[in-house]
Amino acid sequence: MTDAMRLGKAGENMVCRYVLQKGMKLLARNYRAGKGEVDLIALDGKTVVFIEVKTRSNMNFGTAAEAVGYRKQQILIQTAQRYIAEHRLYDSNIRFDVAEVYPKEGSRLNYIENAFGVN
Repeated sequence: MTDAMRLGKAGENMVCRYVLQKGMKLLARNYRAGKGEVDLIALDGKTVVFIEVKTRSNMNFGTAAEAVGYRKQQILIQTAQRYIAEHRLYDSNIRFDVAEVYPKEGSRLNYIENAFGVN
C-alpha cells in the first residue's frame, strides 16, 4: 500500500467514526459501480448520504473539497443512482456530503453537508 493510499484510508476511517458518532448508520464503504466509487454511504434518519472523503497532506493544490469538481460530482451522482437502483431505495431522500481531512493539521476534519446536489 502506498503512502497516499494509507493517508486516504486513515481519512476514511476518521470520517467513518465521525458519521457513526453523529448517529448515522453506515451502509457501505468503497462502493463501486461502473467508473465510479463512493467512499462511504450512510443513513441519516431517512436520508441516504453519499460521502466523498478527501484527505490532503497540505493545501498546495487547494482545499480537499475543491478536488470534487463538476466532473467528479457527476460520477458520484451516477454511482449513487446505481446504488439506489440496486437497493430499491427509490423513495429515499439523498444527500451528497464531502469530508475534508487534514492529518498534518492535528487531524482536522471539515464536514460539508449538502456539498452539492443533483441538477
